[in-house]
Amino acid sequence: VQLQASGGGLVQAGGSLRLSCRHSGFPTGYSGLGWFRQALGKSREGVACITSDGSTRYRDPVKGRFTVSEDIPKNTLYLQMDNLKPEDTAKYYCATASCSLILLGVAESWGQGTQVTVSS
Repeated sequence: VQLQASGGGLVQAGGSLRLSCRHSGFPTGYSGLGWFRQALGKSREGVACITSDGSTRYRDPVKGRFTVSEDIPKNTLYLQMDNLKPEDTAKYYCATASCSLILLGVAESWGQGTQVTVSS
């Protein structure tokens, strides 16, 4: 599967961004689609995930601020990020795997990331 993330940018703390991830589709279905991030010099960190039945899961640092959703006809995954903080600064990647793995920062496939920078 091919995944391509977009929508990153520079935003002030407290602002919002919406990331998009266009994928090539899953003819045989999928377990989970989601996002992980990697800040410079740090290890991967899971962010959010959605299962094929629409259930969503989030890691604690983003709960209440980020929302993951999917537009199935458009083969597009979204990550709405509100009340952004400087510690959210990272490169964000969309990925596929089980949600348990994605939230650990582990993925079966992932695309080129999109940079999110939050200034204080």
